[in-house]
Amino acid sequence: MLDDKIVLITGGTGSFGKKFTEVVLARYKPRKLIIFSRDELKQEEMRQRFPEDRYECIRYFIGDVRDRDRLYRAFDGVDIIIHAAALKQVPAAEYNPLEAVKTNVIGAANVIDASIDRNVKKIIALSTDKAANPINLYGATKLCSDKLFIAANNYSGPHGSRFSIVRYGNVAGSRGSVIPFFLKAREKGILPITDERMTRFWITLQQGVDFVLASLDRMHGGEIYVPKIPSMKVIDLARVIAPGCRTTLVGIRPGEKLHEIMVPADDAKYTIEYPDYFVILPAYHDWDAKGYIVANGGSSCPEQFQYSSDTNTRWLSADEAAQMVQSLTSAGHD
Repeated sequence: MLDDKIVLITGGTGSFGKKFTEVVLARYKPRKLIIFSRDELKQEEMRQRFPEDRYECIRYFIGDVRDRDRLYRAFDGVDIIIHAAALKQVPAAEYNPLEAVKTNVIGAANVIDASIDRNVKKIIALSTDKAANPINLYGATKLCSDKLFIAANNYSGPHGSRFSIVRYGNVAGSRGSVIPFFLKAREKGILPITDERMTRFWITLQQGVDFVLASLDRMHGGEIYVPKIPSMKVIDLARVIAPGCRTTLVGIRPGEKLHEIMVPADDAKYTIEYPDYFVILPAYHDWDAKGYIVANGGSSCPEQFQYSSDTNTRWLSADEAAQMVQSLTSAGHD
């Protein structure tokens, strides 16, 4: 799928970008793999892991998705884009709202315009469970970004650019996630817990990359792909990470939900279920949705269905959670 293609990933020095690079270099032979990000230090650190003299296809571009001109230069000749650049820390977005809008919304619009004008064929944007029925600014900006990417299929015209979304939950071990926080907090013997009832979806970086690649292969344009992944109570995860530590309730932070949703009930009428994932189809599209559903063996979701972390049918066991944490600490994520 990616052999002899020019692939670019925005936010390429982030947790997802580094894992995506590792997987692509191991499985495929792209003509070029362009790492586009704004931090020169992170690029230098990534270059030490993936040096250009060892991986001839890799390129490092410094740039910001806020800068349209730089995107137009970087996207020249590119076949496939994975848009992973975002400001994603909920408290930081609440405190710096306009900065989140500039990167997550205006940056998304810039990526779309540059992709169309540079004739990029496939673009997948990474979303978040917080974009479904958002209550914080980060989720609201990502919902807006999702809407922009879906609508872009309607005006890409003769350029033939196709845009789709991948939406998933908390990524274990990613920067800012609760697992590294708990691993550090257990050294003090006390783990702060927001609410004993709080649940979250969980996915590993490897699973996230695999799902993005699978969605890239099957996309037609305008779909939101949602993987079926397990849930777990945050307090149960804390007990797995630090069974001997005391927990203290600190209350839900501004912008946080008790439970997360990836398929809202209002989207049920557009949602198709498959064995391992859901697809939220676009309301407007120029391809045969019915044939797509039949060919892929999907079935329509019932009215008012929603995919929520507290009513999930799949839950992480303590042993599975322990294995997940162990794999992260072994890989140096702590």
